[in-house]
Amino acid sequence: MGTRTGIEWTEVTWNPTTGCDRISAGCDNCYALALARRLKAMGQAKYQRDGDPRTSGPGFGLTAHADALRLPYSWGSPRIVFVNSMSDLFHAKVPAGFVAQVFSVIADTPQHTYQILTKRSSRLRKIGGHLDWPPNLWMGVSVEDSDALYRVDDLRSVPAAVRFLSCEPLLGPLDDLRLDGIDWVIAGGESGPGHRALDVSWVTSLRDTCIRAGVPFFFKQWGGRTPKEGGRELEGRRWDQMPALAAV
Repeated sequence: MGTRTGIEWTEVTWNPTTGCDRISAGCDNCYALALARRLKAMGQAKYQRDGDPRTSGPGFGLTAHADALRLPYSWGSPRIVFVNSMSDLFHAKVPAGFVAQVFSVIADTPQHTYQILTKRSSRLRKIGGHLDWPPNLWMGVSVEDSDALYRVDDLRSVPAAVRFLSCEPLLGPLDDLRLDGIDWVIAGGESGPGHRALDVSWVTSLRDTCIRAGVPFFFKQWGGRTPKEGGRELEGRRWDQMPALAAV
């Protein structure tokens, strides 16, 4: 079974690779790195390879799991699948051929909708033209602050059926964000020990940018010591907008 998840904008997670390395400010308090450390201590087989201690950690070394490629074929009912909640499929250490295999599984299981998210948009741009893009694949990039806006241009270069932005953790204003060619925006604050505060003006400005552009907006959380501490309401309501799912 895919792992059921509390992430509000998806249903299950599927990790054909695990492990990663910090590359930008959005990675500083990585939940997956902390979780991998615990999973290694628990003896979980997929989390026994350590990463570079300067950028990664115990149990978080990049590892491809060929056996996990069969998992989506076993799911009987359609579901929304977040690919690699514990990794980045476009990490430099993931072979391009393995990325293509993941895309092939997605194409072979059109009853499901898959969401892939990367911070490594330059590699996405580099190999994206060599991949076959199925209509049930949503491709996203993380945009935590204005220094990451270049990732949006990289995302626009690939022919994904749905292109989306994850502005979580949102660490600053995105005043220069353009949404042409973008189909969905997620925003949220950071949670956990040492979380960085989320300014309400950053969120409302981003929401208003989406409204003007006619782009669905999803506000995931304010963040805090725990993910649910600050709740999810923005100016008295929840914003749970999403693109339409592809027809099976």
